[in-house]
Amino acid sequence: MLAPREIDEYVLPSERRVIRVRLHWVVLLKDFTQTAVVLAVLVSIDRQVNNPVVHTLVWYVGLVAVLRLTLFVIEWWLERIVITNKRVMLARGIITHNLGMMPLGKVTDLTFERSITGRMLGYGTMIVESAGQIQALNRIDFMPEPDEVEEALTELIFGEKQK
Repeated sequence: MLAPREIDEYVLPSERRVIRVRLHWVVLLKDFTQTAVVLAVLVSIDRQVNNPVVHTLVWYVGLVAVLRLTLFVIEWWLERIVITNKRVMLARGIITHNLGMMPLGKVTDLTFERSITGRMLGYGTMIVESAGQIQALNRIDFMPEPDEVEEALTELIFGEKQK
């Protein structure tokens, strides 16, 4: 498997990396739940039907479910969000590598949303607006530690913190 280019390779020598994170682990919750349900159903079918053909079929379907989950976990592991003093970048993809970026100079508004679950588990949604254009990174869901990200971005975009 070809490894995607590390996102730090896109950071220019004139840039200073401020934040480098991956999306919150909660994005995998749906995939883990689906895989667990599929495996539970397969085990139930296998126990009720005592047939070698069904047993083999159940084994292969279970293998596909686990491989699917593995692919989602690898994709999550490789996906990175990097914020430098000049831009925000989001790198994703295993086979087809996709790099979205937005210069901080184009940001006109920054909004962070946190649901009750997000506040309990430590994630939120970052909404970035620019001068009348929809950019590659207008919305990032499941941003970890949104308070720290918001503070760092606000300081970068609007200047030093006022004390």
